[in-house]
Amino acid sequence: MAIQQTRRALAPSHEQPAKADASAPPRRRQVREEYQPTAPRQARSEQLATALGWFSIGLGLAEVLAPKGLAKLIGARKTPALLLRTMGVREIIAGIGILTNPRPARWLWSRVAGDAMDLSVLGAAFLSDKSEPSRLIAATAAVAGVTALDVIEAQRLTRDKNDRVVRVASKTINRPPEEVYRFWRNFENLPRFMSHLELVQVADGNRSHWKAKAPAGMTVEWDAEITQDRPNELIAWRSLEGADVEHSGSVRFERAPGDRGTEVKVAIVYNPPGGVLGVGIAKLFGEEPGEQIKGDLYRFKQVMETGEVIHSDSSIHPGLHAAQPSGDETDQ
Repeated sequence: MAIQQTRRALAPSHEQPAKADASAPPRRRQVREEYQPTAPRQARSEQLATALGWFSIGLGLAEVLAPKGLAKLIGARKTPALLLRTMGVREIIAGIGILTNPRPARWLWSRVAGDAMDLSVLGAAFLSDKSEPSRLIAATAAVAGVTALDVIEAQRLTRDKNDRVVRVASKTINRPPEEVYRFWRNFENLPRFMSHLELVQVADGNRSHWKAKAPAGMTVEWDAEITQDRPNELIAWRSLEGADVEHSGSVRFERAPGDRGTEVKVAIVYNPPGGVLGVGIAKLFGEEPGEQIKGDLYRFKQVMETGEVIHSDSSIHPGLHAAQPSGDETDQ
């Protein structure tokens, strides 16, 4: 990496702007280098990932080859040897994945999941009458420390542009582009059809503050700014520094063929918390952004064409219910 950066710095194209413009558009080169980590930062990241990979293999071998000795060492004598061997196999697989994969973020997140399992096993060991609390406390502290390193490194690697997730959706709305654009451009209208949004506060012409629902009853907040605004055609934005979820996106308004209204196309690019594992967890809760966009556009179509979101009976009464009014409603 350092050699490549040195070559770029000494390349004649940087000394002769005219030639550089002819060979590669400056804007494209800036985009490529914007997400490229500096050499020292990348080196530190690779060193930490390598260390965690070898640690995972070493711990896994100890769990597989000497489960009883390890259980005695950590003060959890009652822990089944089969359980420790199973955990050891997982550690070895994760370690090999980290050391051999050029993009080990997924394997590091698998280590985080394994760390959670390790902590739960240690917690259960405290309930045993043959446990040694002092050793268990030391082992728990050590696992918690490694877990913190796993999370930090996994998050750092997940931020790489190659781990970004792209979601695209479109919907035809029977309204002219001017009307559809005008409604969307007033961001305070968005919570009317974006079910995950709690509020949008416009700070000025280009910046706004957003608050949205997240899986497991949590909320996320961020500030965003408009990067492109072409009336009746395009709105593009990006989150600002400090956002809970780094993302960018755009919405295009194109006149549909045959004078059928407006084709609305939304594209979102984001770094999911927890990388691919985070995407999977979000899907379990029905909160994955790709599914959200489809639902949002469906409700947007309803608002633009009928003036309101039409709720089905199943959305009002989740789960199994009678397909008829309740007794109280019948009596009225």
